[in-house]
Amino acid sequence: MTTGDELTDLVLDEAGGRMDSAVQHARHQFASVRTGRASPALFERFLVDYYGTEVPLQQLASFSVPEAQLLVISPFDKNSIGAIERAIIQADLGLNPSNDGNVVRLTFPPLTEERRRELVRLVKQMAEEGRVAIRNTRRSSRHEIDQLSKDGDVSEDIAARTEKELDRLTHDHEQLINDALGVKEQELLEI
Repeated sequence: MTTGDELTDLVLDEAGGRMDSAVQHARHQFASVRTGRASPALFERFLVDYYGTEVPLQQLASFSVPEAQLLVISPFDKNSIGAIERAIIQADLGLNPSNDGNVVRLTFPPLTEERRRELVRLVKQMAEEGRVAIRNTRRSSRHEIDQLSKDGDVSEDIAARTEKELDRLTHDHEQLINDALGVKEQELLEI
């Protein structure tokens, strides 16, 4: 038979895992937003039509950043260069790929002030979606704790202590998203 502490620890562990996932998701979304600098993170979830199959770009090529505004994509199979270029153009990232038959070069133009502000609004929206996911996790976990208390599986003291711990966990995870947002905002606003 499990004790009340063990049951509430399970609820907290599950909530923590789901909150960690929400933070990771928000960070991945931030990485996909283009700054004025070349970054392979922009292509993390990028799919290329390779011989009729959607394949992640990381499986088709390696990346290097020889200069702050230049990204070089080196395909493992030189025959995939055309497909990689088409995928980049279709993604509408505002980048024009060029190739020399061996590699694809992407030059990242500097962002305009208006575009920077637009991107800041976008990452703030992504951050809010992450915080909402964290709060939804808190709400469902609170419901589980209330149900355990109502069923008599945990005492009211343990339930109250667990809810305080859940609030601390929520605050810590929201702060992680806020910190990542601050870094991304600063990156976007740098000239």
